[in-house]
Amino acid sequence: MALLSNFLVGLVAVVHLYILWLEMFAWTTRGPKTFRSLRPELFESTKVLAANPGLYNGFLAAGLGWALLISDPAWHRYVASFFLGCVAVAGLYGAATAGGRILLV
Repeated sequence: MALLSNFLVGLVAVVHLYILWLEMFAWTTRGPKTFRSLRPELFESTKVLAANPGLYNGFLAAGLGWALLISDPAWHRYVASFFLGCVAVAGLYGAATAGGRILLV
């Protein structure tokens, strides 16, 4: 069971690393293909704005990665639960404000 939970925590961390890359480094190239509901001409002018949530996604990935490195089972669970809770809150907020598809991710 611990192996499965660690795998899932790692998977969530990798997803957030991908989002970091997309929002911070590939906003003008890959962003228009991913966010088709936005007009393509908006991506260049919103590049700096997109980098900010990208950085926050990186912090979530770092926290989940840190949780995987903690050897004490109780602290591992506490730290992983905290960062997974942050991911859940961000997902719920995104679904409420930007669209329900965010919950699928």
